[in-house]
Amino acid sequence: MTLARDLTPALHYARTHGLHALILARGDDVIAEEFGDGFDAESVHPLYSGTKSFWGVTALYARADGLLTLDESVADTIESWRADAWKRRVTPRMLLTLTAGFGFGGLGASVPTDDRAIETPLRDEPGTRFTYGGIPLQVFGAVLARKLGAKTTPHDYLRERVLDPAGVTVSRWRSLGDGTLPLPTGASMRARDWLAYGRFILARRHELDECFEATPLNPRYGLAWWLGTDLFYASGSAGQALYVVPPLALVAVHFAKSSSYRHEAFLKRLIA
Repeated sequence: MTLARDLTPALHYARTHGLHALILARGDDVIAEEFGDGFDAESVHPLYSGTKSFWGVTALYARADGLLTLDESVADTIESWRADAWKRRVTPRMLLTLTAGFGFGGLGASVPTDDRAIETPLRDEPGTRFTYGGIPLQVFGAVLARKLGAKTTPHDYLRERVLDPAGVTVSRWRSLGDGTLPLPTGASMRARDWLAYGRFILARRHELDECFEATPLNPRYGLAWWLGTDLFYASGSAGQALYVVPPLALVAVHFAKSSSYRHEAFLKRLIA
């Protein structure tokens, strides 16, 4: 695996697919930085489902802090689940790997509140199917909130434990109807902040390795991160991406508005 000698094809692909921002960095060096469509370095951009990438990392820190384990029963924390034979088998790991059994949904403007997510019935037996969606992340947030108690919120814990040490500022986070903040989506930040998050993950990848382990149900997904060959990435609709390529010490941020942008097509031009 090597970085392409000529970055022109990758840059051209990004420019022709609704580019808002692109930053390529190796180690401490930024090797390319471009903006388009009126965006610049200070522009705040939504991550959409790229927001999910915060929560597998947060779960590992919560485990290190003794707040939870990844393989405990969610029903130990959410009492109403104890009467449901399937829900009793769900673990935080299943929630974060999207294998808990929830059906598709709970994305974008349809993210449910914690209470509604908890009440949502499972469609499939836990541990038998990967289904992309936002409801499992909301349930994970409910579990973490109960573990934390009244002293703080999952989002405050994320900020204190992960984002502040990473030097990352979330400029905006949209709220749900009950005033709470969603977990599967909702964060907006500048491109350089998402780059800082990627560098933080790259520097700590060995202690966070569990985030990048696939499940048999989807070899391309870990703990809320998408997986490739020797790389992993966060992905949001319309072309949002944070790529981390450890063998190359490479972190790349991509912001766009495009229905035709494809991660594989960009990476094929970026990495030889």
